[in-house]
Amino acid sequence: MKIAMMTNNYKPFVAGVPISIERLSEGLRRNGHEVVIFAPTYKEQMDEADVVRCRSLIKGIANGFSVPDSLDRKIEKKFREGNFDVIHVHHPFLIGWTALYLSRKYHVPLVFTYHTRYEQYLHYIKASFLQNVAPIYVNYYSNQCDVVIAPTPSMQDYLEEIGTRGKIAVLPTGIGQESFETDEEETAALRSELLGDKKYLFCCVARLAKEKNIDFLLRALARRKEKHAADFRFAIIGEGPYEKELCKLAQALHIQEDIIFVGKVANEKVKNYCKAADLFLFASLSETQGIVLLEAMAAGTPVLAVKASGVKDVVADGRNGYMTYLSEIEFSNKLEELLSRDRSHLEMGAVETARRYEISEIAKWAAVYYNIAIQNHKQNSLEVLEQEEKRLGGISYFNSRG
Repeated sequence: MKIAMMTNNYKPFVAGVPISIERLSEGLRRNGHEVVIFAPTYKEQMDEADVVRCRSLIKGIANGFSVPDSLDRKIEKKFREGNFDVIHVHHPFLIGWTALYLSRKYHVPLVFTYHTRYEQYLHYIKASFLQNVAPIYVNYYSNQCDVVIAPTPSMQDYLEEIGTRGKIAVLPTGIGQESFETDEEETAALRSELLGDKKYLFCCVARLAKEKNIDFLLRALARRKEKHAADFRFAIIGEGPYEKELCKLAQALHIQEDIIFVGKVANEKVKNYCKAADLFLFASLSETQGIVLLEAMAAGTPVLAVKASGVKDVVADGRNGYMTYLSEIEFSNKLEELLSRDRSHLEMGAVETARRYEISEIAKWAAVYYNIAIQNHKQNSLEVLEQEEKRLGGISYFNSRG
C-alpha cells in the first residue's frame, strides 16, 4: 500500500504530532508499505527521502514552528505523480483543506487523525472567541473523511459527543524498541548530576507552554518543601514560551534551587533522563494521548499525573503509577504516599504498559484502518453514482466504460 502522510508540522519542529507521524511511518515501512510525508519547510531541516517539503508562509515562530503554504502547487504535482492508495492527514485546516481537495479530485480515500483539542490552543493566536467554533469545524471536517482516527478512547468519545458520524478508530502513537533500551552509565551520571545531595529526583518532559500546566507541579512541590524541607530536585525537560513565567513562579515559591530547567534534549536521550528519575510528574490537561508518559514508562519510571483526557487512557492506578484530581493538596499527598512505599511493582507495570504500544503492532492496525477507508470510499462513491444516475435518468459514462 502507498500512503500519503500530510501534516502542518514535522521535524525538526519538536512536538507530539511530528513524533507520532515519524513513528507510524517507520512502522508502516517496516511492514512493507510505502509512505511519503508532505510537510512544510523549516530553517534547519535535513533532506530526507520520501519527505516532500512544501513552501512555508512563515518560518521560525513559536520555537521553530512553520506555517505551510497549503496552496503550493508542488503538493498536487508530487501527489499526482505518487499514485497513492490512501491519504492520511493529521490536521483539519491548512494542509487539511489540501488533503480534502486531493481526495475528492483524484478519488483517493481520506483518513484523518484528530490529535489535538484545538480550542485549548486558541490563546496562542488570541482567538479565544473561537472556543465554540473549533469543535463545530472539527465535526464538519471529520464527516468528510472515510475513516477518523482518535489516539485514545477518550478522544473517540469526544468526537462522538460533537457529532462525528461513521467509523472512528482508535490508534495510539507507537513507541520504538529503542525506547526500552536505556544507557545505564549515562543514566547514573545524569542522576548524580541532577540529584546532587538531595534524596529524590523527579522529572517532566513537556513544552514550556501554559496549557501544559507545569505551574501546578511547581505549586504542589512547594507544598512538599514546606512539609519535608528541600529533599528533592525536579528536572523539567523542554523549552517554550512560558519558561520565563515558570522561572519567576519558582522564585516566588522559593523553590528555584530545587528546579532544574534542562532545556531541549535530543529525543533519543530523553529516556535516560526518565530512567534517572524516581517519578515522572505530569499535569497537562490538553493531551490526546501523552506520548511522554509512555516513554517514561518504557524507561521503567512510574507516573504521577493529573487525571485528564489522554492521561487516563495510559495511567492505571496501582499498576504503572497514580492519578489525582486537579488539586495541589491531593497531588502533594499522593506524592508523599508514593515515596514512602516500595515502587518496584509500579516500575514493572510501567514497562508492561509501554510494551503494548510498540510501533510495528500499531502500524498493523493502521493498515487495517486504511483498508476500511478504501472500502468506505468505494461504497460512498457507488452511492453518489447511483444518486446521479437517478437524477440524470440513465447509466453513467463511468459504468458504460466498465
